[in-house]
Amino acid sequence: MSDNTKEFQDSMVPQEQAGKLCWYVVHTYSGYENKVLDTLQKSVENSAEMSKLIRDIRIPMEEVEEIRKGKRVKVQRKIYPGYVMVQMIWTTESWYLVRNTRGVTGFVGPESKPVPLSDAEVEAMLNPVAAEVKTDIAIGQDVRVLSGTLENLIVPVEDIDPMLGTVKVKVMMFAGREQLVELPMDQVQRVD
Repeated sequence: MSDNTKEFQDSMVPQEQAGKLCWYVVHTYSGYENKVLDTLQKSVENSAEMSKLIRDIRIPMEEVEEIRKGKRVKVQRKIYPGYVMVQMIWTTESWYLVRNTRGVTGFVGPESKPVPLSDAEVEAMLNPVAAEVKTDIAIGQDVRVLSGTLENLIVPVEDIDPMLGTVKVKVMMFAGREQLVELPMDQVQRVD
């Protein structure tokens, strides 16, 4: 890297960020998040200088429950596909290493200039609060009730609440009256 390039890059560092350890978001090609993470970690491990500048690299993940064939399954899912978080001290060298890693398209910020995340943003991205239940059931679809007083009854789904992990189904009661009944998602199975 030429001295002119180094001066230009050093001039890009805002004074409030100079020498300060901050979290930044890096945009990657879709599906390259793990490759970027591995490549950056290896580059940092192989350089004593970089290990002082780049402290942590993460892909924000969350554990979600999905209902598959009537059973709850916990799976890991990327919260922000196409993005990797990097905790680093912004210098010409650290910027250059991250920016020129295969699969990286740039930093998130105006004109690809890194903008540090606030503490609240970092907390929200790395520690998602609400776990949502994913399901292969859709509104309007018929489901079979697996247990309880309605066991083996096939009923249509009227509403799904992924935050609570429940579905509302329409049940025909006495004298042809329809009644909405709320059931846990793991108590129903999609009818194919």
